[in-house]
Amino acid sequence: MRIPVVSNGGEVQLEDLFVKPEYRGKGYGKALIKKLAEITVERDCGRLEWYCLDWNQPSIDFYLSLGAKPLDEWTTFRLTGKTLTDLTK
Repeated sequence: MRIPVVSNGGEVQLEDLFVKPEYRGKGYGKALIKKLAEITVERDCGRLEWYCLDWNQPSIDFYLSLGAKPLDEWTTFRLTGKTLTDLTK
């Protein structure tokens, strides 16, 4: 399990949470998120945020079960390949 955390003054951002399939459903993910919530409160940050792919319904259901609220105000943009290199010219 890899959980890099970045403190941004007012928030804690979870970069990546991955629990191996054989350990899922055993409470490990919930324990990790709970610990991050404790860190967030200890640091006097107002929120804990992370991203989840919109096709990952099992994870979405898990996060919703914790009381997390999905945000729909943001759209992710990406530049790659030729479009990325063309922009540098």
